[in-house]
Amino acid sequence: MKTPAPTFSTDWRLKPLAAALVASAGLLAPALGHAQSNQELLKELQSLKDRIQQLEDKLQQNAAKPAPAPTAAPAVSVEDFNRVSMKVEAAEDAQDASGMKGLKISGMMDPTFVFNSRQHTSGVNFLNNFNGSASSGDGYTYYNSYFGMVMLDFQKETEGGQKWRLTLAPHKSASSGYNTSSIVHEASVSVPLDGPANKLIAGQIPDWSGYEYIWSNLQPLISHNLLFDFTIPSYYAGAGMEMTRGKWVGKFLVGNINQTTLSAGDKSPGLTYRADYAASEFSGFGFAGTTAQANSNSRGFNLFEIDGFYTRGDLMLQGQIGRGQLAGASLNGSGDNMSWTGVSGLVAYKATPRLQLVTRADYINNSANGGGVLGASSISSDYVDGYNGFGTPADGSSGVNRYALSVGFNYLITPNHTANSGTWNTGTWYKMELRADGANGLVFYDTSSGTYKRDSLTLLSSLVFAF
Repeated sequence: MKTPAPTFSTDWRLKPLAAALVASAGLLAPALGHAQSNQELLKELQSLKDRIQQLEDKLQQNAAKPAPAPTAAPAVSVEDFNRVSMKVEAAEDAQDASGMKGLKISGMMDPTFVFNSRQHTSGVNFLNNFNGSASSGDGYTYYNSYFGMVMLDFQKETEGGQKWRLTLAPHKSASSGYNTSSIVHEASVSVPLDGPANKLIAGQIPDWSGYEYIWSNLQPLISHNLLFDFTIPSYYAGAGMEMTRGKWVGKFLVGNINQTTLSAGDKSPGLTYRADYAASEFSGFGFAGTTAQANSNSRGFNLFEIDGFYTRGDLMLQGQIGRGQLAGASLNGSGDNMSWTGVSGLVAYKATPRLQLVTRADYINNSANGGGVLGASSISSDYVDGYNGFGTPADGSSGVNRYALSVGFNYLITPNHTANSGTWNTGTWYKMELRADGANGLVFYDTSSGTYKRDSLTLLSSLVFAF
């Protein structure tokens, strides 16, 4: 309902004016008597009245005009609305039919330059293998770990909460060193049972141990720590459960360790497990373990480790302690058990929003029973892994203890604003790392002199692309 427009009357605006003029004229009349006659004065008063009336009429005309109507929004026809609705529904149907709904695709590559003082190598590592020997440059070593690779990850989630994942990594997948030339890094499913708190998991799944990630876009340095490289399995194939209880998340899997199928005579599956506790948004800790009876790849293997993190502001701290053994696999050929205890710690600080400075220190006590760890292998009759620095040196009677110290930085060239625990997930980085490895015995093989040394120096530089 429109509000009536206000009207203005001479009763309160113009009549007082007229009265004032008349009164003024009356007061002036005696003074004007000598200058003008009464007739002339009446004419002037009539002229003033006419002018006042004209002003009053004009005000009333303006007040009577209707207020301008608001501008109406352009009308949308029913046909146009139906046409747009049909197009939206058709696009959603096409997305469902093509399987794109709930699909996430990501990827990473990191061509890496590597210089190693004992191997006397200097060049780019990119898409070289894990299924060869260390002497050929294709074996798994601390200077040929999970870098210089390409990864493509497909994740699909249905409306019911089921998740399916396929991760491909040509030449350097978790299984390529055991299932020769396999490009499948992970092929897994997750199915909610009685709600999101309890899920069935199955498939080929990379190891869960430690604080470091495999992919270069998820960790600050280029190389990996000694515990990651040499004391944990690579992957599992089997089935298990994932359970969430408050701040705790636990999971376990029963199946093969470092095998996609059991070899002849192998009857006992392995058990691996992990639990994580989110103490706060800045910190947390977890523990993981693996145990397996004797079989062709893992023999009798037992591992337990604890790791944790603290990330707040520009500071990031990470650490890990682990202990394990592998039955009958001592590098000195005695048939004794390998056993080790190791520790690793990392400190990173963001000097600027894009520049992160990093240092990491690792130590493994490996002196018992001739030495050796899960990821090491002896070379001929020397009883040492001269490429990785483990075993019993010619100048000693027990296994050596190993250490590594790395310093480096990573610089975010092109950001893509997604963060994970203070670490960027996507974008483009430049990384550089200087790493010193050593042992308390002569176990690093020098290819130039053909002799063994106590230490080795590695320089690494990489460009990381992730989306």
